[in-house]
Amino acid sequence: MSLLKVLDVAGSGMSAQSVRLNTTASNLANANSVSSNIDETYKARHPVFAAELNRAMGGLDSSVGVKVQGIVESTAELNQEYSPNHPKADENGFIYHSNVNVMEEMANMISASRSYQTNVQIADAAKQMLSSTLQLGKG
Repeated sequence: MSLLKVLDVAGSGMSAQSVRLNTTASNLANANSVSSNIDETYKARHPVFAAELNRAMGGLDSSVGVKVQGIVESTAELNQEYSPNHPKADENGFIYHSNVNVMEEMANMISASRSYQTNVQIADAAKQMLSSTLQLGKG
């Protein structure tokens, strides 16, 4: 695999982790939201990643990148609370809290941040190797 392909793979990893960080930030921002309707209540979202084999059937190129296939909503149950005096309470006195698990989201944020950082280091190492290769040609 050429070093330029390494940069492509690291770039796709950084892009995927950026989506993951944005999704996590959205989940954390809406963690304390409430609603009077189950359908309107914010549900945690998570990106779905897949390995993408770039032109693998074409011969020499067998680099694998990351593709974001989509973002799915969590199927975990919403938190229902009886609070008849709440301004958002439904006709039965219930409000619905988001199903965002703050601890899980914080762990996702740290993991995505570290993965992004690792991809940056890989890209930097490839850049240094390319620079060293160019220096060999000068001598």
